Amino acid sequence: MQHGSYGQRGGGGSGGFHRKHPTQSAYGQQNNFSVGDKQQQDSKRVRKAIQRRTVDYNSVIIRHLELRTWQRDRRDHNAIQPDPNFISELQPSFCYPHNPTTSVTTKFVHTSTNKIRCPINAVRWTPEGRRLITGASSGEFTLWNGLTFNFETILQAHDKAVRTMVWSHNDTWMITGDDAGVIKYWQSNMNNLKLVNAHKETVRDLSFSPTDAKYASCSDDGTIKIWSFADAIEERVLTGHGWDVKCIDWHPTKGLLASGSKDNLAKLWDPKTGKALATLHGHKNTILGLEWNKNGNWLLTASRDQLLRVYDIRTMKELQAFRGHKKDVQSVAWHPHHESLFASGGSDGSIMFWLTGTENSVGGMEGAHESSVFALDWHPMGHILVSGSNDHTTRFWTRNRPGDVMHDRFSYTKKEADMLGLKEEDEEGEDEGEDVSEMPQELPGLGDFATRQAAARARAMDEGPFGGANSAMPQIPGMGFGGPSSVGGRFGDNHDGPNKRQRTDG
Repeated sequence: MQHGSYGQRGGGGSGGFHRKHPTQSAYGQQNNFSVGDKQQQDSKRVRKAIQRRTVDYNSVIIRHLELRTWQRDRRDHNAIQPDPNFISELQPSFCYPHNPTTSVTTKFVHTSTNKIRCPINAVRWTPEGRRLITGASSGEFTLWNGLTFNFETILQAHDKAVRTMVWSHNDTWMITGDDAGVIKYWQSNMNNLKLVNAHKETVRDLSFSPTDAKYASCSDDGTIKIWSFADAIEERVLTGHGWDVKCIDWHPTKGLLASGSKDNLAKLWDPKTGKALATLHGHKNTILGLEWNKNGNWLLTASRDQLLRVYDIRTMKELQAFRGHKKDVQSVAWHPHHESLFASGGSDGSIMFWLTGTENSVGGMEGAHESSVFALDWHPMGHILVSGSNDHTTRFWTRNRPGDVMHDRFSYTKKEADMLGLKEEDEEGEDEGEDVSEMPQELPGLGDFATRQAAARARAMDEGPFGGANSAMPQIPGMGFGGPSSVGGRFGDNHDGPNKRQRTDG
């Protein structure tokens, strides 16, 4: 959700205390600078100012705090119209509990890339949402600013590729796992305090218990282990999967573990006894992602069979299956505020959004990445989704503002975007922007942009003013019929309309 408007921040530039003409010195003498010369001041090169896009949600939170005294619930909220003038009326995502589609984050904001490029295997927002931490196959942690998305710092965290990262519920500790089977403890200031040789093979996933007293780990060695967090002592080993265990998640309130494996099975475990309580046989291929809903009743699974399934543990039956991905589903993430909304990432680089109870996806970007989406994570405020990919990039996505064009180049595959002439963002993530004034505006969610764009171009070639040649009168935004010119052309000059009039000369 994009809570505020984009701001522009200037970077660099040293300055004196007085403003003066750029070619005039402090003593009034003229300096003979040519256009190509590198200007220097105080023995330092004057850096060129750069523009950086930012998603500022602070103003929306302040407005929410002001309005909540007389806006008791959604019935008192102002209606948001599809017009930029209503941007200031936006509310945080938790203010729209009955309209989760407002938090579908299909608008591209920024691409962040390390100088040394390597796959991004894990992404996590810090608990307060000010920074994003990414774990790469080089074993490095990179911290990105959560407001302007620029680089802050990097540290060598592991000797092998980082595979998973998870924060404790009290927001004090983070634990991470790597390809060497090592688990590390981190404080919120990124100070490493403990190292545990936990598994013989890659640590695939980690999850804290509701009390943070214990945590669970799973590995390619086929085992699940329960650990005491304070002592870093192994308490129990759960065996029962016939192959690599790819994902694990501890129930948000109960002593219940869920795991997914390469043997195509999802299992529910009692961590106290180490026994398997139930086995779910819904998938026909490796289960790569798994996550409990915050309500504690739904378990979401993602698999290489291109399906997502939601199970209700109260009945131990499948609640719904979601079809739409064209290749393996690699990652999933429930929205922090909307119970029924979740996002999924595929091995073809696509990201899709789903609502329980709805058969088709409610949004998505087919060309979000050029390779597999390994990790997804929502901002704690629910207004930004971040994705990490095998294409070595980390990308940030936010909800559309009122009046925004619903589709951009990431809504299509790279081939389709090139055919439509949609501009590609630059490598560094500094968005060049599109000339929206020349693009047909639309009411969000009504119709397909590409289809209407092609139809408008064809109609401009075939019709003129009131039906003649070379007319370029636009369509009414979001609707399937045109303005006055197209009405005149359809019923006035085509000789077959209901209001036909005989034209006479003189």
